[in-house]
Amino acid sequence: MSESNELLRAARERTQSSSTPGSYMSRSELAESVCAWLWSTTDTKYELDGHYIAKLERGAVRWPGAAYRAGLREVLRVTSDSELGFSQTGTSGSLSSEATSCSMAGLEDELIDAGDASISLLALAEESNVGGLTVEQLHADIERIAQNYLKVPTKALFQRSVAVRDRAFRLLSGRQLPQQTRDLYAAAGWALTLLGWMSVDLGRPDVAESHTRTAWACADAAGHDELRAWVRATQHTAAFWQDDIDHALGFALDGLQYAAGTSARFLTAAAALDLARAGRTDEARTMLDQAKRTRPDSSVPELGGLFLCTPERAEGLWSDTYLTLGQPELTLEHADHSVALFEAAPHARRNPGSERMARLQQVKAYLLLGDLDSAQDALAPVLETRTEYRMRPLIHRISEVAALTRTSRYAEDPKAQSIHQAIRDFTRFPATIRSPMDQMT
Repeated sequence: MSESNELLRAARERTQSSSTPGSYMSRSELAESVCAWLWSTTDTKYELDGHYIAKLERGAVRWPGAAYRAGLREVLRVTSDSELGFSQTGTSGSLSSEATSCSMAGLEDELIDAGDASISLLALAEESNVGGLTVEQLHADIERIAQNYLKVPTKALFQRSVAVRDRAFRLLSGRQLPQQTRDLYAAAGWALTLLGWMSVDLGRPDVAESHTRTAWACADAAGHDELRAWVRATQHTAAFWQDDIDHALGFALDGLQYAAGTSARFLTAAAALDLARAGRTDEARTMLDQAKRTRPDSSVPELGGLFLCTPERAEGLWSDTYLTLGQPELTLEHADHSVALFEAAPHARRNPGSERMARLQQVKAYLLLGDLDSAQDALAPVLETRTEYRMRPLIHRISEVAALTRTSRYAEDPKAQSIHQAIRDFTRFPATIRSPMDQMT
């Protein structure tokens, strides 16, 4: 559980309310005052509210965006972020932080500011604007970003997603035919969903909520069910990596009512895993059976990349569910099949992030079954992952593998100690070798 931010709370409670004499400022009043100051100084409308202030005071977010920090400093009359309890350390929620050796390095401020900017666009997304320019290039850009994700360094793709989002909203302020307006909202929604997914991978699932909230409004404005489904998939993923399984399950189940393409395969598998993690074993097995029977509608256009759930990606999720249900043999069976399918797939269709996670399911299963030699072999390709592709979920999962090597069963085993040391080096030091997959890019 996050440590509460008592400095921020104290600063608010010593600031006089402008609406209620003799009382201190409420969270909602503080949010309104910050938004008013930002509007007067930047001509930009922000959607900060009392709910977000509450998250700051709970310590769920330790380093809000630069604009919010500036507004809070001004309204609460302090000169430094530290006086409000804001710190760049410990910003990643429930995930461990090794910022110097994983994909987060150099992106922290841009990541947070992009989330804040997405919130500021929510009001625009909910309005019925008209516009008139083609969005063909925007959709082509989105498709390239989705298909190249985790195959080329993330920073450039993140920046391109921000550019697509911003251009789509600029076009929406013009005049166009109704169908073009819907297409622009769809382009903006896909770009925001990309930013949400990247934010989760970069260790800020809380920031992902800002992107996906506006993405959902865009999907509604576009009337685009498959976009709705992938927004829900992204919201599920953000909640999942914050250990908020109830909300993750709710997002997965709600998304299924819109899913027709491979999003249906992803969301059904995700729901099975959520049910297993929630201890609802019988329901998890029923949902897992449903996931295996799911047949996506082949007529639904697919963007590819992270917005494509291939059979191998689905099998990786199934293997995780069996692991949670305490069945390492079935975990290994599905993880092996997943990895084999990934290895046989054309490079353009491979999802490197999901492939690495499937390999870690192999490693876990081998450790639970007592096969250390096979565990080492399965782990080796993951340890070759270059620094810029070491997403926080990967760091989290590989740390779980390390924990298995420290159980009493392996306390004195030199092979287990070797695996643990290799993972320790992986999470602490930058990669020095290129993986075969990286050499293909």
